[in-house]
Amino acid sequence: MPKIIEGLRQRLLQEAERQLTEGGYSAMTIRSVAKACGVAVGTVYNYFSGKEEFAALVLLTRWKKTTEHIDSVARECAEPETLVRCIYQELCAYMDQYRVLFQDEAAIAVFTASFARYHELLRAQLAKPMRPLCQNDFEAEFVAEALLTWTVAGEGFDEIYQVIRKILN
Repeated sequence: MPKIIEGLRQRLLQEAERQLTEGGYSAMTIRSVAKACGVAVGTVYNYFSGKEEFAALVLLTRWKKTTEHIDSVARECAEPETLVRCIYQELCAYMDQYRVLFQDEAAIAVFTASFARYHELLRAQLAKPMRPLCQNDFEAEFVAEALLTWTVAGEGFDEIYQVIRKILN
């Protein structure tokens, strides 16, 4: 039975995130994370199956916080521009935090196969708070996809919202 060290899973995730955001997917290794946390490589495998799981969990943990904030704003606010701005700002912050990872060729190679499935899920998560502002599910999904696409492309909020406002009216 492996020895479970209190708080180690969280420390490993935090270190993996630090290495991913500073050096990208290629720079983060199980060995480097283990060394930084002062544990053996084998100990890391008691908590995680490998590098891919590390990266996915780092992104997922931050993404859950992002969607929780968006959902909170959606519950408290009926103003479309405020909600769309919140989604835009959260997407920008997420992209900025993980930009080095999103541009890392090794990460792209590893995660390309699952991109379509997760993209659909991401769009659905962003469409959910938009549904009360839209006439139907298609419009909500369309607005979510537009926000994703234009934010990743680096478009400013004012340009994006001019188009989205027409859809919401």
